[in-house]
Amino acid sequence: MEITTAAIASIIALVIVVVISCINEDLNVGFLGIGFAIIVGGAFSGLTGAKVMGSFPLSLFMILTGVTFLFGMAQTNGTMEKLTAYSVRLCKGNTALIPLIVFLLTTFVTTIGPGNIAGTALMAPVAMAIATRVGMPAFLMTLIVVGAANGAAFSPFAPTGIIANGIIAKMAPQLGIAADALNGLAWKIHFNSTVVQGIINIGGFFILGGWIWITKQRGATLDIDELAPKPEPFNKHQWLTLAMVGVLILLVVLPGLPGMQNLFPKIVMNMLSNVGSVAFVLSCVLMLTGSGDSKAAVKVMPWGVMMMVCGVSVLIDVMDKAGGLNALIKLIGTVSGPVTANFWLGVIPGIISAYSSSSGVVMPMFLPMVPGLIKEIGGGDPIALISTINVGSHVVDTSPLSTLGALCIACAGDHEDKAKLFRNLLIWGLSMSVVGGIVCYVFFGLLGF
Repeated sequence: MEITTAAIASIIALVIVVVISCINEDLNVGFLGIGFAIIVGGAFSGLTGAKVMGSFPLSLFMILTGVTFLFGMAQTNGTMEKLTAYSVRLCKGNTALIPLIVFLLTTFVTTIGPGNIAGTALMAPVAMAIATRVGMPAFLMTLIVVGAANGAAFSPFAPTGIIANGIIAKMAPQLGIAADALNGLAWKIHFNSTVVQGIINIGGFFILGGWIWITKQRGATLDIDELAPKPEPFNKHQWLTLAMVGVLILLVVLPGLPGMQNLFPKIVMNMLSNVGSVAFVLSCVLMLTGSGDSKAAVKVMPWGVMMMVCGVSVLIDVMDKAGGLNALIKLIGTVSGPVTANFWLGVIPGIISAYSSSSGVVMPMFLPMVPGLIKEIGGGDPIALISTINVGSHVVDTSPLSTLGALCIACAGDHEDKAKLFRNLLIWGLSMSVVGGIVCYVFFGLLGF
């Protein structure tokens, strides 16, 4: 396999960016990615700086901005916190139901839009306080919270799902995927992630002590008002915020259902072209009614992750033009087949993601390889390969090196041995790079899930 100088330069640039992302979290590799893309494009591929910057995924950036701004207002005006508190009270003091309630609640909160990081940030303090009160090890509660948050992260309303779906939409013509099938595909990928990551983390919960804990809790009750005091009722601004979130979900889901598009006038369909455009309109409603603080919302938006995704995407685009992406595809293709590719695309992204950003670096790096890899290995289910990369890159995030694992450690009770908890989560997280590859191979490769 002959590799051009431009391809080699682009691969070296990507490797440098990935290594930096693994060893220095203070440097935003999105900006580095754009800088390296300009250097590689100009010096080796004959691309001007303006041409390289034209690769910036503006549509993806705007969608992320709209959705995260809307949920930034929902978070800063107290709506999400109250919703979480009311939902926790559903267990009504039955301690054996707590793991199920926490898992379902975290899945719900993450799915409706805030995403896995915000969902974990909302749930971790409550869940860890509950774990302390009922005598559940913080390690087990972390598996429940992070497993649910990461499983639901690929919701079409959540930042991670938006990132994945944006990349998929760009390569859809190469995969033979029609534009009108993208909405259903987004939910399929979300379902795949929720089920597979749920099986892995719930399985770990039961095997590593959860079943014994639940057995001991049968019949036990506690004072729910002591565990989760009833919050103040929703005020009018928070009710309006909940309504706007509900409208967002309906206006994204309904047009994608069979026969539903004809119910909406063309002018409305133009405004509902994607989840980002809907979010911007609904955000205006909250701002104009005084229901959301736009300045506070802007401050909590994940600008760093958004720039990582977009910056690395620019580098990947230049890498594609330089032939570097094709070289990596051929390299993976030498050890893969249509079925075994699911193993390697679970393991390799998992190893890198254990030390780097799953959504900001790993997904933009590996997802664009899918069309070329299918061609290289002579077949394969694109949805399965996409799901494998998504699951493999996120199932390791229980590690304390990730934001999600770190949030749970920070919220663990004072009685917990934090050093031991760190070690156990690190072992679990790193082992998931291999376990995730095996599970993806079974579900997406052998079973064709």
